[in-house]
Amino acid sequence: MKKALIFQGGWDGHQPILVSKRFGGILEKEGFDVTISDNLDCLADVEELKKLDLIIACWTMGEIAKEYVNNVSEAVASGVGLAGHHGGMCDSFRNNTMWQFITGGQWVSHPGGDGVEYIVNIASPSNPIVEGIADFPVCSEHYYLHIDPSIEILATTRFPSPAVPYYHISNKPVDMPVVWTKSWGNGRVFYTSLGHLDNVFDNSPSAQEIMCRGMLWAAEGKAYAVANGLTTERFENTAKMY
Repeated sequence: MKKALIFQGGWDGHQPILVSKRFGGILEKEGFDVTISDNLDCLADVEELKKLDLIIACWTMGEIAKEYVNNVSEAVASGVGLAGHHGGMCDSFRNNTMWQFITGGQWVSHPGGDGVEYIVNIASPSNPIVEGIADFPVCSEHYYLHIDPSIEILATTRFPSPAVPYYHISNKPVDMPVVWTKSWGNGRVFYTSLGHLDNVFDNSPSAQEIMCRGMLWAAEGKAYAVANGLTTERFENTAKMY
């Protein structure tokens, strides 16, 4: 049986308990043994993390011990998947640049706050995570992120919104990534900026389907790494990284 760890906490405004319960239920229906932790100490043992197939981050803001991020880095590099959504993964630990390096982006603004209506545009329709899903509307926070240029972009949204004037609108329009994947060593990383509140997934079935597919895709990397005898030897480096 595949194993998943969800660590939930931080700012309560993102409803981490409800969202973690939702994601855990999805994974259990897919045959996963799911553990939900409300304490970051679940990241203290790197060898236990390496036994997992998937780690779900659901922790907004706060701080994390450097060694815990190093443990996640090492586990994901070995093949364990990492997945998350909204501020639960890409606004988790604002002061930890390694976390941002692993995940591929960092939230910087949501112009207009909650309740902004916008369109999610599918950017890579042949990718299995979004295949068969048409562009869809969302009413939620419209996330503006600073992103890693190496990410594989699966869906975007257009900025700026004409309904939300602010200093940023003097710049050219951009297609801001909403859904992406990236690699970290042998591991797969998945992110979607959707899901400010738990009910976003009820109001937008496409958002939930993408999250479900993304989690499963990330988890599949572990079996691939094991089956192909992949190690982290070619990635390892003793130079200072951060």
